[in-house]
Amino acid sequence: MENLQEKTLCELAGICCRDWSAKGKGIYFGAKPYLEAMECLGNISEPYGADSGKSIVAYFLANAQTWKGEVAKAVKAELNRRLKAR
Repeated sequence: MENLQEKTLCELAGICCRDWSAKGKGIYFGAKPYLEAMECLGNISEPYGADSGKSIVAYFLANAQTWKGEVAKAVKAELNRRLKAR
């Protein structure tokens, strides 16, 4: 697995979209708007409209429970690490 700590939120969102779609299932509807918002963010401290990047990531994680596998585990761990670091 590549070094996820060096990736922007936009890049992590791209990894998520590719992996989730490759599993043959659509992205869970509850996670999709937060994933789309993450595609517009460079880092967790940037705002997205009236929301903080931190809240976007937190809501994505809360709604991404159906995304499973090695890639999902690694990306979710990195997103959680960033949440705790802020």
